[in-house]
Amino acid sequence: MPDLFDAIRSDHSEIIAETIADGAVILHGFALDVAAELLAAVDAIAAQAPFRHMLVPSGHSMSVAITNCGSAGWVSDRKGYRYDRIDPDSGRPWPSLPACFLDLALRAADAAGYGGFVPDACLINCYVPGARVSLHQDKNERDFSAPIVSVSLGLPATFLFGGLRRTDRAARFRLSHGDVAVWGAASRMAFHGIAPLKPGAHVLAGERRINLTFRKAI
Repeated sequence: MPDLFDAIRSDHSEIIAETIADGAVILHGFALDVAAELLAAVDAIAAQAPFRHMLVPSGHSMSVAITNCGSAGWVSDRKGYRYDRIDPDSGRPWPSLPACFLDLALRAADAAGYGGFVPDACLINCYVPGARVSLHQDKNERDFSAPIVSVSLGLPATFLFGGLRRTDRAARFRLSHGDVAVWGAASRMAFHGIAPLKPGAHVLAGERRINLTFRKAI
């Protein structure tokens, strides 16, 4: 795992790796060279499986709109949280993982010290100003030995990264367009979230933040 703010090389560009916890790193700017391609792929996925505000078990709607691609998609409703191979809105399988998604996820995981990671699911979150995600653990996956790879596109966000207990104090980190956060091993079950998104506009994404979260889910 790179030390705090170590410089590592990805393809032709120099990337700054910021260690934020044991087993967790932010690769600043890692996805910049493919950001436009990633956003185009998101639009194509959303044309097949539109963004929607899912219900949480309490019956409230999530402030973040979501969709999925891959072998299974993360879904939420009054029955709870889980992965499902079928989009509940369309009754069809989720769109496949685009090649550009898979390539980036593999390269980012490898750069963060998690070689051999092959995701089978990508949760796509769409934030608008005011949207947030409260502290939570990613614990619906079957394989906790695999890391989480999270790609930020569009508006900047404040990433909250805590410990293994909800009551642990969460540190705050800025995530900018093209940044990739990767966490696993000792930090795999760390509580994390996103503070309410601030207003703004991005030249490629408009008044949105798009987040791609790659997981080994099934």
